[in-house]
Amino acid sequence: MYTVALLLHLLAACIWVGGHLILAITILPHALKTKSVETLLNFENKFEKLGIPALIVQIISGFYLADWHHVKMRTWFQFDNPVETVISIKLICLVATLLLGAHARLKLIPNLSPKSLNALAIHITLVTLIGVTMLILGTLVRFGGL
Repeated sequence: MYTVALLLHLLAACIWVGGHLILAITILPHALKTKSVETLLNFENKFEKLGIPALIVQIISGFYLADWHHVKMRTWFQFDNPVETVISIKLICLVATLLLGAHARLKLIPNLSPKSLNALAIHITLVTLIGVTMLILGTLVRFGGL
């Protein structure tokens, strides 16, 4: 079961982080340059159908993998060992991602205009950087953590 969970976690990370890298590196600069709300909304509508399920798979498989590594909920955020430290930091990153995503979905996207593109750009950049950070942290578990 560990192998299946790890593969699902990695595949979902490829979708989530890869999609955000494409968004941040190619779609976002074009949208900002042309002040095109439609460019971002078109990508968001298409990516969300695959990106949100990928994020859910990452969360579920991540909890399983943390348990497999003997990092239990009662030891989260105690930072007592290297693997626990990585998982705790990843959980902090997850909460930040969820908060940014909820704010973007509930406040920014419904009112998106050429004037508010910069605020969404900040969210996109932060979520992308957090995703890459989580990816790097995840690889550190393989090497014993931080």
